[in-house]
Amino acid sequence: MKLTLRVWRQKTADAPGAMATYEVDGISPDMSFLEMLDTLNEELILRGEEPVAFDHDCREGICGACSLVINGDAHGPERTTTCQLHMRSFRDGDTIDVEPWRAAAFPVVKDLVVDRSAFDRIIQAGGYISAPTGSAPEAHATPVPKADADHAFEHAECIGCGACVAACPNGSAMLFTSAKVNHLNVLPQGAPERETRVLDMVQVMDEEGFGGCTLTGECATACPKGIPLPSITAMNKEWLRATRKVRRS
Repeated sequence: MKLTLRVWRQKTADAPGAMATYEVDGISPDMSFLEMLDTLNEELILRGEEPVAFDHDCREGICGACSLVINGDAHGPERTTTCQLHMRSFRDGDTIDVEPWRAAAFPVVKDLVVDRSAFDRIIQAGGYISAPTGSAPEAHATPVPKADADHAFEHAECIGCGACVAACPNGSAMLFTSAKVNHLNVLPQGAPERETRVLDMVQVMDEEGFGGCTLTGECATACPKGIPLPSITAMNKEWLRATRKVRRS
């Protein structure tokens, strides 16, 4: 395959950026999108040019580091992570635009790399439990109804990639935050911080500069792990419940 790539290049966070055009040839349809970028970078290095900076880690669809907007879609045309997107999803001769996440709370560091530490600060605000862990507990030590366990597992699948923010026209982090809140709040281990968790995490989310949620649904559509849109509604109910409890006390 021969492709034309239009890639966002930006030397530093403060430098102006622009799209740069590159031609790549000999791309196998079985390559992942990141392997295709590796091929581009090899060619750039051989020509004495600066390679394109982009985030990656596990390349197994687990860590969520491979944050790219491809032809306007977070992670590309398939509902998966960029590292699991293969070049057979494109056609020979295609022109592909590659950009970083676009959100005020995710400032560009260099080229396609953005700073997603805002997510870390949301987690630090309440994404934990106070129960001592130690060794693995007996499976039946704390009974959990199957419906609650399924709900927790469904939301625990969130890998924090940020595709929900990149896809949202408002740059909202509600789907990410709701996944972390719902994961822990439904379990007995998360009960001690149930109210403070949702209040603190939502407060930090707002302070980080994420946009407001208008339930447009693009976040759930782009999520590679399928976190459902009703997750946001469930967190809103938790937030209202916690707010009323704080007002009464």
